[in-house]
Amino acid sequence: MTDAESESTAPPDASLNFLPTAPLKNRLFCMVYEAMLLFGVVFIAGWLFSTLLQQRHALAMRHGQQIWQFIVLGAYFGWFWTHGGQTLAMRTWRVRVVLRNGQALRWPRALMRYVFAWGWFLPGLAVAWWIEARGAMLLLLPLLNAVVWSMTTRLDPDRQFLHDRIVGTRLVLAAAAKDPREGRPISERSNP
Repeated sequence: MTDAESESTAPPDASLNFLPTAPLKNRLFCMVYEAMLLFGVVFIAGWLFSTLLQQRHALAMRHGQQIWQFIVLGAYFGWFWTHGGQTLAMRTWRVRVVLRNGQALRWPRALMRYVFAWGWFLPGLAVAWWIEARGAMLLLLPLLNAVVWSMTTRLDPDRQFLHDRIVGTRLVLAAAAKDPREGRPISERSNP
């Protein structure tokens, strides 16, 4: 049985439906803090790419570097989400990502969540590219996209973001999230 199959076939526990959803302000502050931390991750990944491939100009191998950064960020988020369900920013704001049934994420689900989370920015960036936006519109369209994406929490009865709803994950208060199989907080669980 694959990881994805075991996640979807795990028996739901009725008590897990009462895991408190992390407040929207905690989730948004967490995103701001995460953006500051990711500056360092992106900087080091970019430096490694440029150094190892001897990139002499910022536009040389631009698409290769974008793919590399996408992979590095996916590995960053995937590792943290599968090892305790929290990045450093999520720990600070007491937010944890779990499956709908309260279990910890495995790699397939974590990577799906990562890909769908790009919905915060990619549609706005694609529209800006398509209409050949210049100046303030390059900032306004992705920002408008992020505002609309965050408003999707109003459509979900559990107040989850659209990508969490699609992938089957929840953002909950960290102190309340326990692994139903082991009865202890997910952060104490070792994940292979």
